[in-house]
Amino acid sequence: MSLMQLDRRNFLKSVAMATATAAAHETFAATTNDVSLPQLDPKVTDPPAIDGVVWDKAPCRFCGTGCHVMVGVKNNRVVAVTGDRHAAVNKGLLCVKGYHVGSILYGQGRLTQPLLKTDTGYKAISWEEAIKVIAKRIIKRPKTFAIYGSGQWTIPEGYACQKFIKGGLANNHIDPNARLCMASAVTGFIGTYGVDEPAGCYDDLDAANVIITWGNNPAEMHPVLFSRFIDRRSRGEKVTLIDIGTRRTRTTEQADHYLCFNPHSDLAIANGIMQQLIENDTFDKKFVEQHCNFRYQVDPKKPGLKGAPSTFEAFKKAVAEYTPERVEEISGVPADKIRMLGKLFGRRDIRITSLWCMGMNQHSAGTMINNLVHSVHLLSGHFGRPGDAPTSLTGQPSACGTAREVGTLAHALPGGRLVKLKAHRQHCEDIWNLPRGRMNPKPGYHTVKMWEAFCTPTDQPGGDIDTIWVQVTNPGQTLPNLHKLFDPKANLKDKFLIVSDVYPTATTQLADLILPAALWVEKNGMFGNSERRTQQWFRQVTPPGQARDDCWQVIAVARAMFDMGHEGMRDKDGKFIFETKDDQGSEVPIWEWENYYGKVNVDEALFEEYRKFTRLKHKDLAPYSEYVKAHGLRWPVVQQPDGSWRETGFRFSGFDDPYVGKDASGKPKEFDFYHSTTKDGRAQIWHYPYLDPPEMPDATYPFWLCTGRVLEHWHSGTMTRRVPQLARAVPRAYVEINPDDAKAAGIAQGSPVKIESRRGSIVLPARINGRGQPPRGSIFVPFFDETKLINNVTLDVTCPISKEPDYKKCAVSIMPVSTSKG
Repeated sequence: MSLMQLDRRNFLKSVAMATATAAAHETFAATTNDVSLPQLDPKVTDPPAIDGVVWDKAPCRFCGTGCHVMVGVKNNRVVAVTGDRHAAVNKGLLCVKGYHVGSILYGQGRLTQPLLKTDTGYKAISWEEAIKVIAKRIIKRPKTFAIYGSGQWTIPEGYACQKFIKGGLANNHIDPNARLCMASAVTGFIGTYGVDEPAGCYDDLDAANVIITWGNNPAEMHPVLFSRFIDRRSRGEKVTLIDIGTRRTRTTEQADHYLCFNPHSDLAIANGIMQQLIENDTFDKKFVEQHCNFRYQVDPKKPGLKGAPSTFEAFKKAVAEYTPERVEEISGVPADKIRMLGKLFGRRDIRITSLWCMGMNQHSAGTMINNLVHSVHLLSGHFGRPGDAPTSLTGQPSACGTAREVGTLAHALPGGRLVKLKAHRQHCEDIWNLPRGRMNPKPGYHTVKMWEAFCTPTDQPGGDIDTIWVQVTNPGQTLPNLHKLFDPKANLKDKFLIVSDVYPTATTQLADLILPAALWVEKNGMFGNSERRTQQWFRQVTPPGQARDDCWQVIAVARAMFDMGHEGMRDKDGKFIFETKDDQGSEVPIWEWENYYGKVNVDEALFEEYRKFTRLKHKDLAPYSEYVKAHGLRWPVVQQPDGSWRETGFRFSGFDDPYVGKDASGKPKEFDFYHSTTKDGRAQIWHYPYLDPPEMPDATYPFWLCTGRVLEHWHSGTMTRRVPQLARAVPRAYVEINPDDAKAAGIAQGSPVKIESRRGSIVLPARINGRGQPPRGSIFVPFFDETKLINNVTLDVTCPISKEPDYKKCAVSIMPVSTSKG
């Protein structure tokens, strides 16, 4: 039985059966012909010996789990993929997308040559011409140029973009699409611990007695991690799963408790748990007294990252109103369930791990709900021991490694530095050998503001971005409120959009210059996953046609600008800022890099330079050569007296983190929050009140709309919709509707439904009693389908601190198309 013949429940039970994605040349034909999937023997500990097939490692190209795969190549084509049984992350398992990851290289419509838009369409041009077009445009107006990337950039690609725009152009207009998915997690970690990224790791899933999912659906979004703790039950272990969500999902099916809450009211639930811990006197007094401070927002309607200091007594008074009964009024969650959560967190004999992803991050109070869930763990003492962790999961393969650690955000610099801090800029100037004072202290535009500026006429206030270079993302489908933030570009002739991509997308439809990009194992790369694990791979096949990797594209433009005399592309000694030498010490011209692939490892050179940035915030990375040998390493990675390199699973915990300080006896402290915002080694417990969201259902728009992903597709579907098995499984978008709401509106299964908000409308087929089941008054739509752009409907309101949009709730109406007007 092939994998796609299994239903989801059986898939989780049989996921240990590693499946090859192909065994012949015809498997990945450009026409995306269908194939049956041969199975590998699960007892085999290494990839099988297949005549002519060479195997090598790589991380999966999809989500932030960071599963390792073994890639089989024959005759310069990927012909097989299996889970890497030596990898700690996935232990040989893959999800349905991972089993088919090799197919993404060979989908229909692959871009293979640069294309320049003309009055009559697109014409093919050479790389030399394409590079000159970009270089000349940037030189003419360097301050109005922006780069928009993603957590799909490799670490060296993102680092090259950082150095190019912030070091070379003294321009901070660079942001990743991670602003749309992980920015609130970043500000939540920084506001609580003074530094970004989780303290725990995936090992927590093996030790926790209780797993709480806060508004996420790991059974579909992170199925390998989900199976990691669900499979413990099959071994006789008791693992309690509590699903806190706004609709029933496949995760709910495995849950012991399902707490359905009204959108946005997770704020009240978190406050209610802390109210119970204090009322029952079950909070961890020792942990709080020794390791925590209290903070609050002076004006909750205008919150700031640091807030203001508070006291335990003030905190106790602030949360007192969130009794179980009051939380039930706000959230709809029964008071007894709030008491149940309070009792669980009050127990010292169990370990509790909280997991969240977009439900808490894509939230108009995203920073605040992140802070509150961290605070629940700190107040209860469920922190820093295996199984006790508040853990944010990521949706992209290097949202952590590239967007957050490299700092490809408008306000950030590599290694946790900030553009506004003079000392941080000077450190970058020293490492990059730039003249003192070159770097710009003013943060660039975050994603929403960047695209607002681009979609505003140049001669109007706020229209000061006229060129954007998009790499490894698809904003024409994924930005919120597309009518405002993307569509106006079609009528703005003075705006120039450059898109580097693998396939045609909703974004390339409005592009002025399209550049063909290499994908996954068609290039060298490094990713950083959700548990701080940095992973490396080598190129295993050559890209088609003239496709080139994004790193090369950026450095080629930089070199062209250098040759044109642009001073920003020179360091203070007059040398090219990306000078690259071969193994004999000779500089290699940019146009000859392809001929030197294997001799000139640009990734290694960039990574070794980037490593110098990682020590300030104790995110130490090992030398590149260590990642070549390893299946990823979790930072901080420190060298031992014997010369070996040791990774860290649990940050801030004395038993594992090498940077935890010593006590009076010279032994490591139990905990040490050494980047504390209050400079005293303490984490911050926050109070933030429940406030209504900016848009709520009313008589005209009486339903909540939530958007998200499905198991079979990833993000905008650019890759997964070109994999025939995945495309057949879920061929198009739909709208999930509660059966009672459907009956009341006269909507039948599969019938067309018009969904309308204050911003736009869309028509989708109805899905009733499907894999997800929203409560009455709520609907759900996946966003993978580029033919049905739900982001014409969504809201562009952002969290005031993280600037991350809220895709999870806005007000809409629904009606059968047959009775709708127009």
